[in-house]
Amino acid sequence: QVQLVESGGGSVQAGGSLRLSCAVSRGSINNRYMGWFRQAPGKGREGIAAVTTASGLSYYADSVKDRFTISYDNAKNMLFLQMNTLKPEDTAMYYCARGPTALGSSANRLAPEMYNIWGQGTQVTVSS
Repeated sequence: QVQLVESGGGSVQAGGSLRLSCAVSRGSINNRYMGWFRQAPGKGREGIAAVTTASGLSYYADSVKDRFTISYDNAKNMLFLQMNTLKPEDTAMYYCARGPTALGSSANRLAPEMYNIWGQGTQVTVSS
């Protein structure tokens, strides 16, 4: 069974940076949609960044565009999220997820329901 394990979360002050990692085992990220999602207390799960490892094309939610960068390493079977200029509203549990090889409509790329394998999450807390 494919497993995803996130790491790299922590507490930072506003304006700081963090780099999240997602290690994938018992399966491959090759030719897959891979995504980062977050969930703040009392809110639904939000898709913030996704990448198709077949082409390297990436997609971002407006809330993180130009601040966050998704990347991956096929050889190491890992997914990353570089988060810069963090804001208090970025405080949430962050999850990585593996999706299918194709997602059809562009609206699906950041939709949590399109991803079927999830990690346990890593907490990010940004103080003002």
